[in-house]
Amino acid sequence: MPSVKEIVQTMEYGVAPEANAEVLRWLDARESFGHFIGGAFVPGADGESFAVENPATGEVLAHCAQGTEADVDAAVQAARRAFPAWSGLPGHARARYLYALARLLQKRERFFSVLETMDNGKPIRESRDIDIPLVVRHFYHHAGWAELVESEFPGKGPVGVCGQIVPWNFPLLMLAWKVAPALAAGNTVVLKPAEFTPLTALAFAGLCQEAGLPDGVVNIVTGDGETGALIVRHPDVDKIAFTGSTEVGRMIREASAGSGKKLSLELGGKSPFIVFDDADLDSAVEGVVDAIWFNQGQVCCAGSRLLVQESVAARFVEKLKARAEKLRVGDPLDKSTDIGAIVADVQLQRINALVDEGRGDGVDCWQSSAPLPNNGSYFPPTLFTGVSPASKLAQEEIFGPVLVVMTFRTPDEATMLANNSRYGLAASVWSENINVAMDLAAGLKAGVVWVNCTNMFDAAAGFGGYRESGFGREGGREGLHEYLAGKPAKPARKPLFPKPDFSAAPAARTAGSAADNTIPALDRTAKLYIGGKQVRPDAGASYAVRTADGSLVSQAGLGNRKDIRNAVEAANKATGWGGNAGHNRAQVLFYLAENLEARAAEFAARIAHLTGSGQEEAIEEVHLSVQRLSYYAAFADKYDGRVHATRARHVTLAMNEPWGTVGVCCPDDSPLLGFVSMIAPLIAMGNRCVAVPSQVHPLVATDFYQVLDTSDVPGGALNIITGEREALARVLAEHHDVSALWYCGTPEGAAAVEKASSGNLKATWALDQTAIDWRDPAQGAGREFLRRATQVKNIWVPYGE
Repeated sequence: MPSVKEIVQTMEYGVAPEANAEVLRWLDARESFGHFIGGAFVPGADGESFAVENPATGEVLAHCAQGTEADVDAAVQAARRAFPAWSGLPGHARARYLYALARLLQKRERFFSVLETMDNGKPIRESRDIDIPLVVRHFYHHAGWAELVESEFPGKGPVGVCGQIVPWNFPLLMLAWKVAPALAAGNTVVLKPAEFTPLTALAFAGLCQEAGLPDGVVNIVTGDGETGALIVRHPDVDKIAFTGSTEVGRMIREASAGSGKKLSLELGGKSPFIVFDDADLDSAVEGVVDAIWFNQGQVCCAGSRLLVQESVAARFVEKLKARAEKLRVGDPLDKSTDIGAIVADVQLQRINALVDEGRGDGVDCWQSSAPLPNNGSYFPPTLFTGVSPASKLAQEEIFGPVLVVMTFRTPDEATMLANNSRYGLAASVWSENINVAMDLAAGLKAGVVWVNCTNMFDAAAGFGGYRESGFGREGGREGLHEYLAGKPAKPARKPLFPKPDFSAAPAARTAGSAADNTIPALDRTAKLYIGGKQVRPDAGASYAVRTADGSLVSQAGLGNRKDIRNAVEAANKATGWGGNAGHNRAQVLFYLAENLEARAAEFAARIAHLTGSGQEEAIEEVHLSVQRLSYYAAFADKYDGRVHATRARHVTLAMNEPWGTVGVCCPDDSPLLGFVSMIAPLIAMGNRCVAVPSQVHPLVATDFYQVLDTSDVPGGALNIITGEREALARVLAEHHDVSALWYCGTPEGAAAVEKASSGNLKATWALDQTAIDWRDPAQGAGREFLRRATQVKNIWVPYGE
C-alpha cells in the first residue's frame, strides 16, 4: 500500500463517483420535454424534437421540443399578458418570489449539480462548488434589488418582455445572470437555452411552478439557433439579452437594428493572463490552470493567451507543464476529475482543426500525456509556445483547453500585447508589486481585470466586455440598468425646418449687389474642425444653409467619408485627454462655459436668425448651454466608480472608463443646446468626439469651434464635421476605430446606424430628435448621459494572506 507521501508525489488515487440515480429517475419519468409557456409545460406546435446527449458518453438523455414561430409567439404573448400585473407588483412582492426561487435552488443544489454535469460534461466539482452556488447567490442578490429598485433608480421602470438567449458553457448560471435581474426590475422573460444543454433550464421551470410564480412571467422555449432568431425578430419583444459567439452577436445587432429593442451582448474573448517576473510563480501556475483548463477552456473569459516576462518564461512554462501532467481527464461525475468532456462532437472537431492548423504553421505544441476515455468527447490540456501575436492561435477564440504562450520584457510591451486583440472581455495580472499591477490593470482594454487571481465572479460585480466582446453588463448595479428604461417623457416640440439643400450648385448671394452700390460683406466660409484646426472639406463641396423662412444665409462644408477618417485619426491621437485627471477636464469645461457666456449675445442672435425663434428663446438656449457645460464640468471629477460588496476577500473596484473615440450625431432642434448636451458628458468623462452637428443649422457649431480655440480644449478632443447627418452617421457606424456612437435623428436613421455598427459591435445610443425637449434637464441631461458616456471595468484585488 503506498504511503501518503508517495500518493502526494504520484497523484495516483482511486475514483470517487457522484451518484446520479435521482437525476436518472427524473429523466426516465419524462423522456421528452415540451416548452414551458404560460406557467405550464406544453408540446411543441409541430411535434418536432431533438436529442440531448451526455457528452461524456454519447448517451441520449432526453428529447426536447424544437421551437417554432408559433411556439415563440405563444411564449411572447404569455409574457406580454403577464407583464402588467408583474411589473405592477410592489418590489417587496417580487423580492419574495426571487427569494423563494433562491431557496428552492439551494435545497436542490446536488440535483442541479449532477444534472448540469451530465448535460454539459463539466466536472462535478465545478458544478457543485462554483456554478450552482453562484446561481443561488444571483437570485438572493437580486431579491434585494427588487426591494430597492424603485428608490435606487428613480424615473426608471421595466423594459417589458425580455428575450434571453444563453449558451451551453454555463447553462444554469447564464440563466440566473439574465432571469434574476429581469424579474427584479419587473420584466417578464422568454428564455431559450442552448440546444446542447437545455435540461437544467427545464428543471428550473419546475421550480417556477413550485414557487408559485405567476403564469407567463418566465417562459422557456427550447430549440436551435433558428428558435433564437425568432425571438430576436419577434416584434413584441422589448429587449434582447444574448451571451454567445461574436459572430452570432453581430447577426443579432443587424437583425434588431431599428426595432427599438434594447440590446445587451456578452460575447467572445481571447483574454490575456500576464505574469511578471516578481510574481509568486507557483500561485500563478495554479491561476493558469483555473484560467484555461476550468470547464475544459469553454469559457468566454478564459485566460487563453499567456504573456510571461521573458526572464522567467522558460522556468514558468516548465512548471506549468509539470502541473498539467497531474491533471486528470475523464468522467465528469468522478469527483477526482479535473477536466471533463467537450460539450459536443462538433465543438471537439473545431478545436482539433484549429490545433492542427497551429501545428501546420510550425508552432511548438505540447500536450499532456493524460489518458483520454475511449468514449465521449475529450481533449487533453494543450500548450503552444513561440506563438506570434498575429497568428490565428493568438487571435481567434478556440473555446477549448488550448493555451498559447508569448513573452514580453516591459510593462508597456505587456500592455500592447494584451490589447492586441479585437476582444476585450477579461484579463488577469500577476505581480507582487501593487503599483505595477494596478497601472497595468488601468491600461488594459478589458471589462474585468483580476489581480493575482482569475475567474472571480459574484452577483454584486458587473461582468461584460469592451470592443467585440460586446456591450452591456451582467450582475451588480450596472447589470440591473440593462433591464430598466426611462419612463416615457412628454413629447418635445417637433422641429419645423426646411430640408437642407445638399446639391453641388451654389445658391445665389443675397447679401448685397453692385446695383444698389452697397459693399458686400466678406464671405465667411464655415469649415470643418479637425484636430484643433479649421479645414476645408476633402471634396471641396458645400451645401446651402437657410433660415426658417428659406432665406439663404451661407454655405457649410459638406463632409464625406475621408473627412470622417481624418477626424477619427485626430481623435485617436488625442489620447492625453482621457489620461487627464477629472479635475483638469473640469477646468477646461468651466473655461469653455465661461467663454461661451462671454459671447452669449452673438450666439443668441445667430440662433434667432437661423431658427426663427424669438430673441428671448434664443438667449435662453445659450444660457442653458452654459449651464449644461458647467453641470458636466462639475461631474468630471465626481462621477465615481464603486467598490462592490462581493463575497470573496477582494476589493472589487468598478471603474468608470471612457470609451475612447465616440461618434455623435446631433439633433436639428436646439442646435446649440442639443449639440452641447451630447458632447459635454462625453468629453467630461474623457472621451474624444467626432461630432456631426445639426444639418439644418450647422453654423451654430462652426461658430462654437471658435470658442474651442480659446478654451484650452486639446486638438482632436472634439472634431466637427458638417454635412448630411444620415450619410455621415453611417460612416461613423461602420468605422472600426470608433468605439461608440450616439445618434439623435430619425427612427429610420437609428435603424441604419444600429445595423451598420455590427462590424465592430460598437455600443450605440439612438434617440428620436422629435421626442426630447433639450431644455428640460430631466430629458436632456443627467446621470443616464454619464452612464452612456462610460464603460465599467471591474478590477478584483485580493487582500489578506
